[in-house]
Order: sequence, then C-alpha cells, then structure tokens
Amino acid sequence: MAHSTSEGKIYGYFLVAGSFFIVLGLMLEHQIPHWIIAVFLGLGGLFVIFGSCEVMIKAVDGYAKRKNMNTFVAGTMAGLASNIPEVVMLGFILAATPMVGFIVTAFTLHVGIAAFGFYCGLLPRDIEGEAALPEPLVKLSTDLYAAAAAIFFSLGMIMVLMTIFKGDKTQVHALNATDLYLLGGLLLAIEIVAVRRLIQRFSGDTENTKNIEESQKMPISHIIGFGCLGMISAIFGGHAVGEFASILVESLTNAGYSEILGALILSIFASSGAFVMIAAAHFKKQYNIAMASASGAISQVPFLVLPITFILLAAFAQMGIIPMIGETGVLAINLHTTSVILLGFPSMLILWKSVQDDGKVNWVETVSMLSIFLFVIYLLVAHG
Repeated sequence: MAHSTSEGKIYGYFLVAGSFFIVLGLMLEHQIPHWIIAVFLGLGGLFVIFGSCEVMIKAVDGYAKRKNMNTFVAGTMAGLASNIPEVVMLGFILAATPMVGFIVTAFTLHVGIAAFGFYCGLLPRDIEGEAALPEPLVKLSTDLYAAAAAIFFSLGMIMVLMTIFKGDKTQVHALNATDLYLLGGLLLAIEIVAVRRLIQRFSGDTENTKNIEESQKMPISHIIGFGCLGMISAIFGGHAVGEFASILVESLTNAGYSEILGALILSIFASSGAFVMIAAAHFKKQYNIAMASASGAISQVPFLVLPITFILLAAFAQMGIIPMIGETGVLAINLHTTSVILLGFPSMLILWKSVQDDGKVNWVETVSMLSIFLFVIYLLVAHG
C-alpha cells in the first residue's frame, strides 16, 4: 500500500484529469474537428483507466494483506476486474461491427502474449540470467496455456475444414447462435474452475503477511470503496477509449487500410488496462501482481473475454441488433476469423513450453517468445 501523500493521491489526479478531457470532448462534440474529439476521448480514457488500475492495485494489496493472501492470487482477481473496460468497449464494437469486434478479441490475445514476453525481459534475474516465476503461474496458468492452445487449434481446424469440405464453396459459412452459446459456456466453465482452484490451492500466506499488525492493515470499508471506484472508473474510461478507437478505425477504413490493422490498434487499447496495471505494479516492485496481470492478460482472453464475445454475438443476433448471416449464421468463417484463431496455437504452445519446463525463463526463452509473438502479429497484419 502507498504510504506517501503524493503516491496515495496520484490515482485521484489521473481520474480528475481524465474525466476532464472526456467531458470536454463530449461537450465540444459538434463544435470542433472530429479528430480533436477523438484525441480528448482517447487521452482522457487512458488517464481514467490508469487511475482505476492504481485504485485496483491499492484494493488488491490491502485485501491480500488483510486475508494473508498471496499477492499473485490477489493480482489475478484484480486482473479479472480490469477486463471490465475491455468488455464494455467490445460490447459497443460488436454491436456496430461484429466482424471487427471478434477480430479485436482474438487479437487481444496475441497482444497480451507479446506483452508477457516483453515483461519477462524486465523481471529480476539471478546470476545465471534466469527469472523465477510465481508458483501459481507455473503449476496452474500453464495448464490454461495448454488448454487454450488445444482450443485454438481445434476450433481453427474445424473452421478450415468447414470452409473446404462443407457444401457449396461459394457459400458463406458461419457459426450459429447455438455453436456460440455452447462454446462460450464451455470456455467459461474452465475459467470458473481455474479461479476456484487458484484460490483454494495458492492463496495461502507465502509472503509473511501474518506479521503485519491489524492496525497497519487497510480497513474493509476502504477496500470495498477502492474496488467500487476502480470498477466504475474502468467502465467510464473503457467507454471513452472505445469511442476513440471506433473513430480511429473508421478513419483508417475510409483511408483504405484493412480491418486487421484497425483491429490491432483496437486490441492495444482494449488491453490498456492490463498494460497500465503491469507497469504500475512493476515500478512499485510488486512483481507478483505485475506477473499476475501479464499472465491474466493471456489466460483470461480465451476463457473469459472470448466466451463473453461469443455469447454477446449470439444474443445480439437473436435480438436483431446485428444481422444474421444467411438464415441462422452469426459469426462468419473466412480468412480473417480463421487466421486469428488458428495462429493462436503456436503462440500458446511456445508460451506453455517456455514456462512449464523449469518454472523459470532465461534469455533464450524470452527472446524466442517475443520474436515468435511479434512474427505472428506481423503475419496477421501484413497477410491476414
């Protein structure tokens, strides 16, 4: 927890400054050029998200000390909450452009993996150049990496096979609402079991938090207040960033750029909450919370964000918010959707192998991970 006055108030400065820019952009919406409004919304949204992440870290740190909880577990819980602005943003995008919204969701995984590889290069290392990783990440998160690799490979191959062998090759193939509800439900079930296992297995005291006196622990009322403030501000900032990203993608599309490039930019903004949380925790030397956020930015996409995207697409189609493809189709199976899913397999595979073999990452593994992740992103943008 922050003890200095300046550190304790920094989240307030960001929340106030960000809210000012957002409100200013909304008030001047019809009086100034569109691109200036986009800048106000984007800058203000990022400031608000930064402030909300600072608040979440304070709540998580306080809760971890009060409950004698491992900060990696508590950081994972904060990471779950940090998905709120991403889901809010994706909801608006899915309602407007379902295809771009889905690609953004899948791209968020690739961006998160690249961020994980980059952050591994910043971790403290021993004399042999190896960085030890938290036990929960090694023993539980790697299971999720392997499961995600299997899911992306299976779903990607099914999409390829449906395109090649099912019916008329000129027909537009698509997953229907039943497919999406079933996929979403099964993926969410994995996340629920994983979070339950994480709390039961790894939330014990491993950092001497029991030595902290009761008077030094954050009051429950403050923890709840910080948590509520963090989630509300995350929604506010996430909506603003989503509006900025929509304006940006529309401008890129009108200029002749592909949807993939716009989706990449959107995915970076969708992941901004996790990036800020990683950076803020790292500079405070709370490496477990930072690593939990980095790992959560990966594992929570296939088992939380992606299934919610599937369910929202199915629900929007059935409610008439987005058009059906043919009679029952919802999510088109084409080069864009297939490539972002199928290329998730090699990234998750190398990530699983790098972490699972010895619970550490060396410089060879770090550079290999980052190179492969960036190469996959390049392939998707350049040829996807």
